[in-house]
Amino acid sequence: MNCFLDGRLSLITPEGVRLQLTPAGPVVRAYAWAIDFLVWLVVTGIISAILGATVPSGKLSSGLFLLALFLGYWAYPVLCEVYASGRTLGKYVVGLQVLRADGLPVRWRESVLRNLLLVADFLPMAYASGLLCMLCDRHFRRLGDIVAGTQVVYRDKPPKRSEVPEAAPLPLPFPLTPDQQRALADLFAREKRLPHGRMLELADIASPLTGREGEESLERLRGMAAGLVR
Repeated sequence: MNCFLDGRLSLITPEGVRLQLTPAGPVVRAYAWAIDFLVWLVVTGIISAILGATVPSGKLSSGLFLLALFLGYWAYPVLCEVYASGRTLGKYVVGLQVLRADGLPVRWRESVLRNLLLVADFLPMAYASGLLCMLCDRHFRRLGDIVAGTQVVYRDKPPKRSEVPEAAPLPLPFPLTPDQQRALADLFAREKRLPHGRMLELADIASPLTGREGEESLERLRGMAAGLVR
């Protein structure tokens, strides 16, 4: 089941994991396409110069150049999407990636299909069909995405790893929920920005966990947090 809340696509995987994805609109996707197109122009220009300088036959040089154009235009996005986490160079620069509609990485079938249908998206000119389709679709999918079952989304930045408290790791006296463990680790990641008196107050609140009060409770909490993040 998926829903669309606050501009984000919420997906529940078969394992019960909730994914929050933000679909990319036509403007930012146009930026990514423009970057990829410029890269393609530069590379094909270099290839043309190399072939002209190294291949004596004009017909052979033209044939190899046309083959390079074909492979560069069609193979480049497919290879990038399959082997580079759904990102061409343009998508990497603007922070996008292609995923399957269920949030999983694209494979050969989806990538080949969505890129072959660029021809349909281009019609009647300048990707008019693709733009119209994106504007009418709540997930900003073009025709190729709809047929292939793919989605272009913003790539989330990896979460910053919590700082490890400077203390000897201590085991938890009893199991904590994932939210409680995260709250404990985050507390000491922010310790330098909190007054020491406030840290002591929180340590007293956590006395059922530490079995201590004041500084002793705070030190035990710091050790438990160190054990969680190491």
